[in-house]
Amino acid sequence: MSHEVCQVIWYLLVGILFTGYAILDGFDLGVGALHLFTRGDTNRRVFLNSIGPFWDGNQVWLVTGGGALFAAFPHVYATAFSGFYLAFILLLFTLVFRGVSIHVRSLREQPAWRRFWDGAFSLSSILATLLIGIALGNIAWGVPLEANFRYQGVLWQQLHPYALLVGVMVLALFMMHGAIYLVMKTEGVLNEQVRGWVRPTIIFFIMMYVLTTLSTLLYLPRLAEPFRQNPLLFLVPVASVLAIANIPREVHRDRTLFAFLSSAAAIVFLLALFGIGMFPELIHGRPATENSLTAFNASSSLKTLQVMLVMALIGLPLVLGYTAHIYRVFRGKVKLDSMSY
Repeated sequence: MSHEVCQVIWYLLVGILFTGYAILDGFDLGVGALHLFTRGDTNRRVFLNSIGPFWDGNQVWLVTGGGALFAAFPHVYATAFSGFYLAFILLLFTLVFRGVSIHVRSLREQPAWRRFWDGAFSLSSILATLLIGIALGNIAWGVPLEANFRYQGVLWQQLHPYALLVGVMVLALFMMHGAIYLVMKTEGVLNEQVRGWVRPTIIFFIMMYVLTTLSTLLYLPRLAEPFRQNPLLFLVPVASVLAIANIPREVHRDRTLFAFLSSAAAIVFLLALFGIGMFPELIHGRPATENSLTAFNASSSLKTLQVMLVMALIGLPLVLGYTAHIYRVFRGKVKLDSMSY
């Protein structure tokens, strides 16, 4: 297997790992963003316990994706984690604070204690989601890079309008994903309340999706170039639109599982659009495009990629099997008991 083939394979594998994270952690980040919209201690406990068995396992995909990025594309890892150091520290802080909120929120009975941790859980979920979207926006828009791949910029430059727009779109996407998930996990009056959130979140996401797509075509036409050169790739945006359109259709038919699967498919196709548009770039250099980090100039040696590929072929099925087992064991509606959060 040639070095170039290995580089392309690892470009795909890193994308698959981060896509798995977006699907799985996306719905529990969405639940967190919606957490304060419901009232009552019992309802909020139901929300926490709907994601309780899954949230920490979902973040394994983020850790695995980061590890794969470090092993396969060390220059990208070094540039991203040094250039976006403050943003990544803030993201790490929100994810840690979010986990703490889930665990300690119900340890004390005082209403003030629980209100504080409810707010912390929701705020950290929203901030984490926005930071993920802003990071994607910066990767696509481009960042100032020197010839040795060193990032030359400051934090405020990363908060430009396009990056913020992508951040809000990702927030809307995860809120929709989380609302549909909550419909599957709740019952009774709470279920009716959550059902009322699904349509507004779908509308919110579609509005942001259209606005982000128009902005991308207007300001980043290079991302559409692969689709112009290869008409077969146009099937990906078509599949993306069909998956999004199928969500309200399945919700209307009260087939929530299929609506959730359509939402997950929308995430897959949206990230596929991003990956195809960016290929072979991993971080776009702006304005010096010749300094962009790509799958070919920022990868590890052929031997490293080959060894890591063997490890991935062994480890990825284990992660998939564990994930499927956990979701199978904890399927069904949430029931509060003495062991619940």
